[in-house]
Amino acid sequence: MNAFPNLLAPLDLGFTRLPNRVIMGSMHVGLEDRAKHIDELAEFYAERARGGVGLIVTGGFAPNRTGWLYPAAAKMSTRAEARRHQAVTAGVHEAGGKIALQLLHAGRYAYHPLSVSASAVKAPINPFRPRALTDRGVHAQIAAFARSAALAREAGYDGVEIMGSEGYLINQFLAPRTNRRRDRWGGSAENRRRLAVEIVRQARRAAGDDFVIVYRLSMMDLVEDGQSWQEVVDLAKAVEQAGATIINTGIGWHEARVPTIVTSVPRAAFTDVTGKLRKHVSIPVAASNRINMPQVAEEVLTRGEADMVAMARPFLADPSWVAKAEGDRSDEINTCIGCNQACLDHTFSLKRASCLVNPRAGNETTLRLLPSRTAKRIAVVGAGPAGLSAAVGLATRGHEVDLFEAEDEIGGQFAIARRIPGKEEFSETIRYYRRQLALTGVTLHLGTKADAAELRDRGFDDVVIATGVTPRIPDIPGIDHPSVLSYADLVRRGAPVGDRVAVIGAGGIGVDVSEFLTHRESPTLDLDAWRAEWGVTDPETGRGGLAPPAPHPAPRHVVLMQRKTSRIGRGLGKTTGWVHRASLRAKDVEQLTGVNYERIDDAGVHISYGPKRERPTVVAVDNVVICAGQEPVRDLADELRGCGVSTHVIGGADVAAELDAKRAIDQGTRLAATL
Repeated sequence: MNAFPNLLAPLDLGFTRLPNRVIMGSMHVGLEDRAKHIDELAEFYAERARGGVGLIVTGGFAPNRTGWLYPAAAKMSTRAEARRHQAVTAGVHEAGGKIALQLLHAGRYAYHPLSVSASAVKAPINPFRPRALTDRGVHAQIAAFARSAALAREAGYDGVEIMGSEGYLINQFLAPRTNRRRDRWGGSAENRRRLAVEIVRQARRAAGDDFVIVYRLSMMDLVEDGQSWQEVVDLAKAVEQAGATIINTGIGWHEARVPTIVTSVPRAAFTDVTGKLRKHVSIPVAASNRINMPQVAEEVLTRGEADMVAMARPFLADPSWVAKAEGDRSDEINTCIGCNQACLDHTFSLKRASCLVNPRAGNETTLRLLPSRTAKRIAVVGAGPAGLSAAVGLATRGHEVDLFEAEDEIGGQFAIARRIPGKEEFSETIRYYRRQLALTGVTLHLGTKADAAELRDRGFDDVVIATGVTPRIPDIPGIDHPSVLSYADLVRRGAPVGDRVAVIGAGGIGVDVSEFLTHRESPTLDLDAWRAEWGVTDPETGRGGLAPPAPHPAPRHVVLMQRKTSRIGRGLGKTTGWVHRASLRAKDVEQLTGVNYERIDDAGVHISYGPKRERPTVVAVDNVVICAGQEPVRDLADELRGCGVSTHVIGGADVAAELDAKRAIDQGTRLAATL
């Protein structure tokens, strides 16, 4: 019997049957907006269909120009566009899958001057103020959604998802926060939900009865003046009556100051809310957000919190997620770690989305690990992210690979990162690579410091240097004081620290170390503690699911310092940086910028401010943790090249300015594809 009987059970929708309870949720990957990328988009979805997902939902397509996310972005409003999409639907159907087109009107989130909304209320994350729709304009938007649904059917789609969540246009009509109208589309809850209900009704009429209509419903807005719980329930009942086939869960607006999908959010953090709604409707309800492994999904379904689960980024990380669950091979799944670095950070910077742990995502037609015509003997030195991706990729192609690691465990910087509160998911990547090393036959040498002469004498055809980095030690008088530690000493080796700690260097590592220091000694992603920290409550208790935040006090005082005068955390990820900055504030981390380091002694860290060092002071601390950057470790490469050995340098050994696992894994994978 399969380990996931609920997850893998088929679902009969009456007019069609889904093979399992898994929805690949919508995500914009940057291939939707230009006709020249349609074949790449088709292969992206076809690969996921071959992986066994029950229903795919595309990235968002606007029903008209006012709904564009940005100028000339993806839309579905003409027959020419529908014909173009036949390549996508044909590829998915040939692979045995089903696919729905998401219809998304950006409303006031549209990054262009044509934007419209319920009222002329500017979004805090957008410089453009929207125009309030007239009554006639509202009817035009409903008609546009209906036409898009009909065109989606013409294009061969099995259904549509109507995006009524995440703060986009429909959500803007639903919430008092953005709907200040006094006509039949505003005021009462019934009037505010009229747009959503009419869109579903007209889409059903236009597309026919044997067509899947998923409605993405915001169950917790997580913003002030969001919907009440009763309004959410009444909306769900109304869209069911209007013709929705499935209700999918949406959590939070883009402007909400509560994280909903980053790695620090506990797994399945919002599924209880889906469970609360499920008992009020008779159509299938899908849970979403931070469900990334079959075990988690199965538990959600077993608890009766949902009929289906919707996951987006996990299918970037591993397109064969469902097939591996079906084959009782969940230990082989390349798990989404919720980092956002190559997916959402790319999307919101108008770049092609991919995946940190799977660089092939979005590059299926150009980055392939095909069998090599000539098998080589290749040594990879260093089992961090770069070395692991190279070793597995090379072995997948048929090369004979030896992997050397000086430490007693694989993982490199990931072995450090997984100890940071909120980054426990990084352990999954190490687990994945450990399993892949075994499956692909890589010979692993742990606790082995590779020697140039030995590598030369063993006759390897190529040697890949992925030896990573070493912490940079700044030239500060007293840097060898007993109170001083490197970040590796603290996080990886568990060196003890006192009640007051200074962190020198406020890049990504400095911020991580500060979070490590301000949480309990054995951090876990405890859901109740996380909710209290961020002010999330039962939506029946607090409108929109909000409550006053009540963060747990930090166990020690931390002073985070940097030489730069810019804001601390400025260089962090576009969609995750604000979460880290908010965490530092919640834990009362003292932040100092524009600092000159004078010396370290028994009194603490002597610093001064200003170009003339005119403001000296002493930061009294028990310990100092150095997070002042890294230096590449690549001496071995020079020695090997001197011996005439074909050598390739990747990862931190290549560039160590900032630790960048995204670049490291991408480099390792691309090198493996070419050797």
